[in-house]
Amino acid sequence: MAEQLPIVERLQKELTELKRELKQDIPKALEEARAHGDLKENAEYHAAKERQGMLSARVGQLTARVAELSLYSKASIPRDKAGYGSEVTVEDLDSGEERVYRLVFPEEADPGVGQVSIGSPIGQALLHRREGDEVKVRTPTGLNSLEVTGLKTIHDQ
Repeated sequence: MAEQLPIVERLQKELTELKRELKQDIPKALEEARAHGDLKENAEYHAAKERQGMLSARVGQLTARVAELSLYSKASIPRDKAGYGSEVTVEDLDSGEERVYRLVFPEEADPGVGQVSIGSPIGQALLHRREGDEVKVRTPTGLNSLEVTGLKTIHDQ
């Protein structure tokens, strides 16, 4: 069996925790709230029902996303060009500034630490690039010209 990506494992763990809460904690909370009497004016009951609805929706989202992401494996990611998990070093050809980006799925994106979604403008521009490639990417600051000066794929880390 192909090795799962870390994001799939993380989402599966969250899914397991949410399902446990949905099947164990919520029914207990609803039962306790019912014991307090009139359900029309019972804030605890309404809060538990609202939480149940939110959990059910999140479980549905996570189930679909895990199924999508399970199609990927480490083996399906290219070894010689930027893909998921790659650390891409770029030089801004206008300013000379060097930046390092890690290409991740949207759930993992954190631009503050250099983790950019493969669906973002920068992620899209860098995806499938090799060292030495030049790309142009439109960002809120304008059109940037970048050169890929370094590449470590998920296989190199």
